[in-house]
Amino acid sequence: MSGRLKLRRGVVVEEEPLTVEVGGEKRPAWADTALLGEMREGDEVIVNVAAFDLGLGSGGFDVVHVNLSRGLEGGGGSEHVMKLNYSSLQHPVEPVEPASGFPSVPVLVLPLHGHLAPAAWAAAQATPGLRVGYVQTSGGALPGSLSRDVAELRERGLLAGHITAAPSYGGEQEALSVPGAIAGAAGTLGWGAVLVGPGPGIIGSNTELGHGGMAALDNAHAALSLRCPTTISPRLSSADPRERHVNVSHHTYTVLELLLAPVEVAVPEGEPDIAAALEAAPGRHRVFPAQADLDGYEASGLPTKTMGRSLREDPLFFAAPLAAGATLRHKG
Repeated sequence: MSGRLKLRRGVVVEEEPLTVEVGGEKRPAWADTALLGEMREGDEVIVNVAAFDLGLGSGGFDVVHVNLSRGLEGGGGSEHVMKLNYSSLQHPVEPVEPASGFPSVPVLVLPLHGHLAPAAWAAAQATPGLRVGYVQTSGGALPGSLSRDVAELRERGLLAGHITAAPSYGGEQEALSVPGAIAGAAGTLGWGAVLVGPGPGIIGSNTELGHGGMAALDNAHAALSLRCPTTISPRLSSADPRERHVNVSHHTYTVLELLLAPVEVAVPEGEPDIAAALEAAPGRHRVFPAQADLDGYEASGLPTKTMGRSLREDPLFFAAPLAAGATLRHKG
């Protein structure tokens, strides 16, 4: 039956990288240890094998559903609000939303997770000391612990924190909605600016509206509803083999077309054709150029790969979030 979970029994045969033997075959796997606990060699587990069996790219591994050997002792705590509610993975959290009131902060809406590191780095260069945090939303991977970029940015002090907003979960703080996450970031946590966007592994169905990039529409509306200065980091590319993503991606153009109020859109300096294409989008959005320090970002040691292409192979992809992150200095 279509839509049913594809679960299989397996045994952990290697801890790093996590490998599970299923039906005599050794297969790559991932476990959300924050939710399920640690995985040790010899543990009996139940894994969801759907993604690996389909040969998916970024999601091409089995996902541990439960550890039968040592994963049944969880629980405790006094929280009474559920994340992933009414699913078999429901668990209690302490929401970060303030009871009332919050200051207005600049919000940068990211189209996909690959924009997070360049945007955070550029914001730190533009305004040293500005406390910029990340709100993870739907559109990509939901577990907050899956992102290596978040871990590295937090370690370097380039992110002030990490909130996972429903249905995303497992961040340092939890929120039940994107507006609640932004309000909590500004009020409860005192961030000076917010980067909001999906986790890694954006989803898509090769249709105009059926893709994870549509999360940017909801995220921008959430920021606008709170009267926050709202900027969109456009998805751009100079080397994507798919025509729909070359120059201005249809993901970004569609979001700009559907937005109910104008936003700001940053474009890298020296790209008049890109700026003209964005200005032609419906909605009277404010398009303005900003500097994108590609050399500085490349030297930082932060991620410089997207869909197998390097920064030098697809500079426009990285220039977009670098320019967008730099604009936070004008509002922070």
